[in-house]
Parts: sequence; structure tokens; C-alpha cells
Amino acid sequence: MSKRDFYDVLGVSKGASSDEIKKGYRKKAKELHPDRNSDNPEAESQFKEANEAYEILKDAEKKAAYDRFGHAAFESGMGGGQRPGQGYGGGDFSSAFSDVFDDLFGDFMGGQRGGGGRRAARGADLRYNLRITMEDAYSGLQKTINVPTAVACSACDGNGAEGGAEPSTCPTCSGMGKVRAQQGFFTVERTCPTCSGLGQIIKNPCKSCGGQGRVEKDRALNVNIPAGVETGTRIRLAGEGEAGMRGGPPGDLYIFVEVQAHELFERDGTNLYCRVPVSMSKAALGGAIEVPTIDGGRGRVQIPAGSQSGRQMRLRSKGMPALRGGGTGDMFIELAVETPVNLTSRQKELLKEFEDLSEDNNPESHSFFSSVKSFWDGMKG
Repeated sequence: MSKRDFYDVLGVSKGASSDEIKKGYRKKAKELHPDRNSDNPEAESQFKEANEAYEILKDAEKKAAYDRFGHAAFESGMGGGQRPGQGYGGGDFSSAFSDVFDDLFGDFMGGQRGGGGRRAARGADLRYNLRITMEDAYSGLQKTINVPTAVACSACDGNGAEGGAEPSTCPTCSGMGKVRAQQGFFTVERTCPTCSGLGQIIKNPCKSCGGQGRVEKDRALNVNIPAGVETGTRIRLAGEGEAGMRGGPPGDLYIFVEVQAHELFERDGTNLYCRVPVSMSKAALGGAIEVPTIDGGRGRVQIPAGSQSGRQMRLRSKGMPALRGGGTGDMFIELAVETPVNLTSRQKELLKEFEDLSEDNNPESHSFFSSVKSFWDGMKG
């Protein structure tokens, strides 16, 4: 069977550039790879055909010969014979495929595309624990914090070389950042041991940072803490973490908020709870009392006559604001009726008189307490 034109196989024109040829092969390799076409018996032969075409067209000399003589340029006597499993020119079947290995499997294996070595290592993310008062959590605040971190070295502009000189291409991986080993059909890649995958080496390291491209330093940062935060709230500051090595991108800074306990208020979401002491007379007769609020003001509450300890009253919209909008919570007041102590003689007389009047108005209660008193008197006797 006659061979198809190699340009047609890759879907490119005869005047295509090397980048266009590689792009065409990449597209065909992804489309026809046997692992992605288990239900198509013709995919493997078409994949090999695309591999064979790219093996010739990616090489400038072989491409020139093909453009001049066509397939005849690589038949026996002109371009060397073929061995089973090889394309024209004696090239290894997988050599062309390895050129786009990252493009095919980068999405699945997390690999990076291209041949310029991997990107410089990203800086580490940092955590900063920030304690604030409940009043600050209510109103929000601007705060300056000092963060010990690694920043880009000013002496070498972060590239790690003395005087800011350009690093040299790694001789082991030729700047790829990876070295490859052939194992049968598959190409196995690993990080270059010489340059640690950066694709570059520094012959004369910066004396200030030792070739790392960064130095330790305390940084002062202005942080905006929004109203409504609570313990556990996390605030991300993009790019404010450690500087990357040798010019790599910085990490992020995460601020974890802790709201201190309040001496008066307890918080549950956006609602606040507090316990307020009330005199016995005020609880019995009713009336208005003033209570402190989280905003520093005071709220007025009307207590119904005959209120008991544990009764809750509500002040609407006097709680905490919601972090991302959505209104404000309420403040719940729990009454704690206080028993008077250290009474004067006159106060005792009045309370005794009140007790007698209460017994006269409620004879059943008087009879009950008299029975209890007689029982205890009998026990004592």
C-alpha cells in the first residue's frame, strides 16, 4: 500500500514551520493514541503513521530530503533501511512521541509543558494567628502585623547569581529540567539531579543569599479585618507568603482569626447572649432597665412585672453583623433576680410585713409553710 503524504498525515501545509509541524503532530498524537482509542482498531496504525511522519519532518535535513525526493529519499540505498519498530531514517519509534510526552500526559500527571525546564519553585504559604477582641470583630479593623518570611534578595534581584548575572543552562538536561530513560515503548522521566528540575545552574552564587534568591526578613503588612469575623475565620492574602526560589512566584499568607472571650457577652453565630442582674423589687414590680451593648452604647429593656430568674428578653439587631452581609443578629438578655443581703432593720421590717401580707392573701401557701415548719420542729424535738 502506498504511503500517504507526511504533511497530509499531520494535517499541515508543505510550507509549515517547525512549530506548526509539532503542533500538528501533538494534535494527531492526542487524537490517535491507542490508550484513548481502545475501541478503534485502526488507531494504532494511524498513530504509528503520524509518529513516522513527525520523525522525518521535525528534522531539518530529513525534511529537506523529503521535500525534494518524497518517500524515495528514505528507501534502501538513499536514506538507510528500516528495522521493525522504527520509522524512516532508523529513528526510534518513541523518540518523536517523547517530544510531546508532557503535552499528552500533562493534564493527567500534573506535568508541565514545554522544554524550557520547569518553573522556579513557588514560595511556601504562611500562616499567621491573629487574636482580636469581640468589639474589634463587631466593628472590623485595620491592623499592622509583622510577619517573619523569606523575601527576594535585593543583591541579585532574586535570581541567586552574584551581581544578578544570568544563570547557565544545565549541561545534564540541556535546560529541560528533566532527564528521560527509555523502557521499552514507554519513556520514563525524572527530575534532573544536577539542577533539581530548574533547567539552570548558578556558577557564581550570590553571597547575600547563597544562591537561593531570597533572604529571611520581617515584613510589616497592613491587614483589613472585616466586621463579623469569628474564631476560625481564614483570610487569604495572595502573594504575601514566602518568596519563591530564584525568582519563583511567592506563596500566600493565611491569617487565622481568634476572637477573645468577652467578660459580659457570649456569642453564637451572629447572636449575643448576656446575663443581667435585676433587683427583687424591679422583678416583682416591673420597669425599665438599661444594659450595655457590644457597640459601646446602652439599650433599654422593659421588664414585665413578676419576672423570674432565667427569663429572656430580646434586643433586635443588637448582635454581631454577618461576615458577608445579610443583616445583624440579636442580643438576648437573661434576667438574674438578686436576693437582697445586708439588710437594715427597717428593710427587714418591711420584708416581714410583705411576707405577712403575702400569707394573708394566699392562705393555702400559709398553711403549706406552717405544715413544713411543724414537721421540722418535730424532727428537732
